[in-house]
Amino acid sequence: MVLTYKQRFEIKKFVKELERYRGRHTELVSVYVPAGYDLNKVVQQMADEQGTASNIKSSSTRKNVTDALERMIQHLRLYKRTPPNGLLAFSGNISDREGVSDVRVWSLEPPVPINQRLYRCDKEFVLDILKDMMAEANTYGMVVMDRRDATLALLRGKTIIPLVSTHSQVPGKFRAGGQSAARFGRLREEAAKDHFRKVADYMKDQFLMMKELKGILIGGPSVTTNDFMQKGHLTGDLMKKVIAVRDLSYTGDFGLQELLERSADVLASEEVAQEKELMNQFLRLLGTNEYKVSYGKAEVMKNLSKGVVDKVLLSESLEDDEIEKFEEEALKFSTEVKMISTETREGQQLRDLGKVAAILRYEVHPDS
Repeated sequence: MVLTYKQRFEIKKFVKELERYRGRHTELVSVYVPAGYDLNKVVQQMADEQGTASNIKSSSTRKNVTDALERMIQHLRLYKRTPPNGLLAFSGNISDREGVSDVRVWSLEPPVPINQRLYRCDKEFVLDILKDMMAEANTYGMVVMDRRDATLALLRGKTIIPLVSTHSQVPGKFRAGGQSAARFGRLREEAAKDHFRKVADYMKDQFLMMKELKGILIGGPSVTTNDFMQKGHLTGDLMKKVIAVRDLSYTGDFGLQELLERSADVLASEEVAQEKELMNQFLRLLGTNEYKVSYGKAEVMKNLSKGVVDKVLLSESLEDDEIEKFEEEALKFSTEVKMISTETREGQQLRDLGKVAAILRYEVHPDS
């Protein structure tokens, strides 16, 4: 599942609020409950932690921790079961005055499943998983394979999501007694072809109709990937989606991590290419039909408020509060928001044009 812009925006607001708070000591509680995990076990853990917290020497810290845990327990008991995608909960004393108690609790049912279980008391809330989640992550298909095994997965941002694994019937290198070398070789080749066809079918089922897919990464021993790519196992539509083939030492989970590491260069260039394409679209329209674009903070905000903007392009050099204002206005009209880095020539042009640009839904003339 790919997060909608509205979902990312709501997570961003949630994170921004919790980032405001700091504990005087390690007294802010963060709890991650993974999808499918028994919530009663988490409540019991919190109760056990209350007992442990009674050993804290500082009376004020001890009170803040035990109060935060009590509020957490009360809140978790409101749920009859763990929500489908898991649960993220946070509690703590947020008063900025020494000796004054203002214990609050927040929770969020994530829009995508989480698989991390966590309990931590710290001076700040643990928000890493939410920060990763709200990033506008591109989606890529991943395939790691050799002649015996194959695993398909999705890559979203930095997160690898396994999809399906398959194991071939290719016999080992040592033939059974009585088999000729030629016959044994034919059996191995036929089994390998069946394996490749199965992998290609899985790729078709998983990736071909996925509209948000940016490309497919394939990895494995070079002799295997060369056979797979060059002998007609993939349809033309799938071949077009393959953006990198890498020589790997592993398959399975280790292979997926290795493929990610060895594809860093092509993934970075893909992201840059997408930014450049958007900016070039804007610049082409600026030169051929100036009524289909606008730029500069005031002009773009005016058009945003009218609901006529299709895509708004924001430079990463903008201040955070300015970005948030444009995002809030864009959300009202389902306008796409695209962040543009300053690392490319096109990104530098956006910065020089006032850091904000827009591609409009239709022509807007000055007197309209």
